[in-house]
Amino acid sequence: MSDPMGKMEAAGGLAVTTGVDVNRDVERLRAEGVPAKVAAKDATLWGPEAEEEAAIRLGWVDTFVESKELLAPLAKLRAEFNEQGIDHIALAGMGGSSLAPEVISRTLDLGISILDTTDPGQIVAELGEASLRRTAVVVSSKSGSTVETDSQRRAFEAAFKGVGIEDSTKRFVFVTDPGSALEELANEQGSHLFLADSTVGGRYSALTAFGLVPAALAGADVADLIDQAETFATTIGSDDDDPAVVLGAIIASKPTITIADDGSGIVGLGDWAEQLIAESLGKDGKGTLPVVLEEPGAPGARGSDRVYVTVGGSSTGLPSSGSALAMPDAVVNGPLGAQFLAWELATAYAGYLIGIDPFNQPNVTESKENTKRILADGLPEERPNAVDGAVEIYGSHSTTVAGALGEILLDADSEGAYIAVMAYLDRIDDAEAAKLRAELAERTGAPVTWGWGPRFLHSTGQFHKGGRPTGVFLQLTGEVGEDLLIPGRDYTFAGLQAAQAAGDRQALQSRDRPLVRLHLTHRKRGVNQLLHAVRELS
Repeated sequence: MSDPMGKMEAAGGLAVTTGVDVNRDVERLRAEGVPAKVAAKDATLWGPEAEEEAAIRLGWVDTFVESKELLAPLAKLRAEFNEQGIDHIALAGMGGSSLAPEVISRTLDLGISILDTTDPGQIVAELGEASLRRTAVVVSSKSGSTVETDSQRRAFEAAFKGVGIEDSTKRFVFVTDPGSALEELANEQGSHLFLADSTVGGRYSALTAFGLVPAALAGADVADLIDQAETFATTIGSDDDDPAVVLGAIIASKPTITIADDGSGIVGLGDWAEQLIAESLGKDGKGTLPVVLEEPGAPGARGSDRVYVTVGGSSTGLPSSGSALAMPDAVVNGPLGAQFLAWELATAYAGYLIGIDPFNQPNVTESKENTKRILADGLPEERPNAVDGAVEIYGSHSTTVAGALGEILLDADSEGAYIAVMAYLDRIDDAEAAKLRAELAERTGAPVTWGWGPRFLHSTGQFHKGGRPTGVFLQLTGEVGEDLLIPGRDYTFAGLQAAQAAGDRQALQSRDRPLVRLHLTHRKRGVNQLLHAVRELS
């Protein structure tokens, strides 16, 4: 537990307070000139093997300067949409293309619909006629070929046509890298187009067009975010206080970092930071595992293998929750634009300390390739080991849900183990299932993460395959009620979702990772059964 008085470094509108002794790493970063070299976009910092990738991935350090050029055209387009009665934004994007806009939207209560899913129920819910008539769709993809995003775009195109909306191509706003297939499509059909900074990787793209376009079109004053980042950027390499250096040393200090919001007013930053940290640092059999907590002091916050950080909260006493268990090891306070840049810098610094290239993602494509093969060849034939009520059990020796969950806890009872729950479900209608994370964490000493599929494949999925090889995996899948054909494809959203889940299973099984799959034959009853079963465990 940290010293409640702590040590504070504050500059550029952001403060990091900690009682964790990270002085050695902070001094190392400063003595070796790392902050100044990052500011200068020195691609050699992370070693010769990382240099080629780093050379084209350091634009995020000052990308907010270029992003100012977006402000005028975004204001103009928003005004045009308002004149047409379009006042709702749906975002089709995955990973770095959706997580930052989601934080901005939730923090400012903008009501953007974030579609980073292939669950047909969640997609169908966005395609009602009344909603469509007031909707513009932002389609975000660096490559322009992301399967989830392309599928959602096709579904919206068909839905617009189905309700008689003329010239629906003007309802689409494409955000992509120069030269991508999506840029070509936008030019062909006359859709709105915003090109992002190609020298910025997806997970570092919060302050590029990927983060700012959907937020601005929904009504956010994104100029404020840019100003906040620009103010914080003056602290990089400072001889005085440099909060990002301290935060980087904190991230690198333990195998696991747990993150909770404590009244900061920023909603969902942990989910964005989870992707940034997991995909940047989870490789080469090592790295820092991020765990997002539901609230301060939630089960699993503390442990000898983890450092506990709150966004917001008191730096001189107990957090606002008032719980002694909620006392953080570190507190990060500051506005959202500064938070984005501070965590990006800190992750790059942590990669230097750990000895990891923070810009590549060598294991992300494996599950994607498996999915493509399964879509072409068909789903593998699998039979449940047992059926318990509304749940089919795969990969377990137990005949009950409680027994299968108990096996997972036993598998996680070893040094360095963590549990990853991966839910290929509807994160709106099946949100109750997420309570399983805290319930499992309360019953084990291991860190427990929660990921909605397939969005986690663009986030913690890298850590699952490339990080420390001690994960224990629980995959949740569910029967689909109303399915939806993907126009121009010979498969449905349910088929794509099932292929993604199967492809990810294959990637984990090929590494001999312990994996249990629980398939809900009735989603609501199955979720209730899961929660009841885990509460039976000691």
